[in-house]
Amino acid sequence: MKFAKRMDGMQASEIRELLKLTAKPDIISFAGGLPAPELFPVEGIAKVSHDLVLKEGRQLLQYATTEGRPSLRAKIAKRMADKYHTEVDPDDILITTGSQQCLDFAGKLFLDPGDVVLCESPSYLGALNAFNAYQPKFVEVPTDNGGLIPEELDKILETTPNCKFIYVIPDFQNPTGRTWSMERRKAFMEVVNKHNLPVIEDNPYGELRYEGEILPSLKSLDTKGLVMFLGTFSKIFCPGLRLGWVAAEHSLLTQFVKIKQSADLHTSNFDQGVADAYMETYDLDEHVKEIVALYKHRRDVILKAMEEKFPAGTEWTHPEGGLFLWLTFPEGVSARKVFDKCIEMKVAGVIGDAFYPNQKTDRSMRINFSNMPDDRIVEGIERMAKAIKECM
Repeated sequence: MKFAKRMDGMQASEIRELLKLTAKPDIISFAGGLPAPELFPVEGIAKVSHDLVLKEGRQLLQYATTEGRPSLRAKIAKRMADKYHTEVDPDDILITTGSQQCLDFAGKLFLDPGDVVLCESPSYLGALNAFNAYQPKFVEVPTDNGGLIPEELDKILETTPNCKFIYVIPDFQNPTGRTWSMERRKAFMEVVNKHNLPVIEDNPYGELRYEGEILPSLKSLDTKGLVMFLGTFSKIFCPGLRLGWVAAEHSLLTQFVKIKQSADLHTSNFDQGVADAYMETYDLDEHVKEIVALYKHRRDVILKAMEEKFPAGTEWTHPEGGLFLWLTFPEGVSARKVFDKCIEMKVAGVIGDAFYPNQKTDRSMRINFSNMPDDRIVEGIERMAKAIKECM
């Protein structure tokens, strides 16, 4: 059987494969980006689902418009204005089957084989895999503790032809947990405006801020219609519903709509209705506050355990929100060897090299802290500390 050439560049998600390994109950897993299931609003969803089916069951179970449920799109537009200072017309929002679908659509919309995708270094593996299906070349833009460096982006754009878009996560980035300052956001937008470069702004974690105020989105600073804002209910509601959205300038959004019509016609009408009804009946902001309180506590627990247990020379980020932090091992310590030793000790993170499309360092690891209770976090860090020491 002969497959398309694009399949040569497509690989099974390294994270998904690792999750199979780390899903065993005796392994303390910091590997996945999993929300805490104890916070899923099961009773509320059960109630609104029941009432919704009785109220509009036949309409709900029928085909629907590609763009998505109008009342849900209106709620999303209001949320973007309230949370991210981003004014978007509901007609410029497309509901998608998770924000991961948006990433695939962006690749389909912009990329021909050999085109250039710019990204942070490191960047989200799921996005790299989605774009990789369309056979681009990746160029990594240097980053520091404040995120992507706009001056370096400018240099790359001056010398690199055929750059089709840049993919960024300015808030609590996956995998590092870093967040861009307001000054850096403005400097970034100056560069992309100068070069007329389309921007995919992925924002799965922005509402999960533990300190300070939510910063305005890049989309809110966009004066040329270059920024496509990707959002999701996976981290603030529940991931199993697979509800995301893209907000973009209208001529861009119509292209996304055409692509979605050929992909799945529309996102589950039932799931959209459940999310819409939940926000109509309950206070989603109060629910997010519960999530933030728990994740902030777990972040503090894991940072304290690392401070107490990890050997000198090990470094890590201190995220102001989100689900992840980024470990850098001492010079000469192999992340692969640490990972293998961790698995022996029944604990796991994700090897950092998976998040680089080009360069490899074998010195880093992504750690998730949202999914484990306190005692498992402390025990897992103790095991990981022992694994690091044995690899030194």
